Amino acid sequence: MYLGLALALAGVVVWRGSAVAVAPWPLFCAFLQRFQIRPEERDLAAAFGPEFAAYRARVGRWFGRRAKLKG
Repeated sequence: MYLGLALALAGVVVWRGSAVAVAPWPLFCAFLQRFQIRPEERDLAAAFGPEFAAYRARVGRWFGRRAKLKG
């Protein structure tokens, strides 16, 4: 969901075609990271413990992790 919001805002930046429109995008991403994602992850870690830790190790925060190739 957060990646979708960030990409939607990036789309607005491109649509506006203005250098001024670029400024809110990294600020929005930083705000989400600090005030939404980290507290959410802290609560999930408290609620689910090792299961959430294993999930975090498998799944990236903003983008998925690449699978290791065997061979």
